[in-house]
Amino acid sequence: MHFSSRTDIEAPIDFVYAALSDLEAWERAAMRRGADVNRTDKLRAPGVGMGWHVVFRFRGKQREVDIRLTGQEPGAKLAFSGAGRMLEADLSVDLLALSPKRTRMVLHTDVRPLTLAARLFLQSMKLAKGRVQTKLNNRMEQLSTEMESRFAASRPR
Repeated sequence: MHFSSRTDIEAPIDFVYAALSDLEAWERAAMRRGADVNRTDKLRAPGVGMGWHVVFRFRGKQREVDIRLTGQEPGAKLAFSGAGRMLEADLSVDLLALSPKRTRMVLHTDVRPLTLAARLFLQSMKLAKGRVQTKLNNRMEQLSTEMESRFAASRPR
């Protein structure tokens, strides 16, 4: 199942890429929301091959996901793959400079079932695709607003 969303951000592409590629900040954000995040790689510097084992509660059950950074084009793209017990997914975030102070962020996800139960779950998601897409679009807008606020706060007056 494929989802995509895009949003425009009132900030330069370098600022947006720096915020998105601050993977330690994303780790801390997940931990603040109750997830247990553990690095699975031995890399000393951030880059392709970084991995995390994430344990979190979703819909009353404990879930485990292994996530890996699979692609990175500085200033342009980040790509991740993830696998759990029932699903595997690929996610990419592409950035495009619309002007010196405006960036378009495009998110693509592709989720694949590994079990029959996951196939049924994805089938029910297809029936509710409109609602799921609306939630994704709203979250992208929230992220856009957060980045715009951070950029405005970082600029000297």
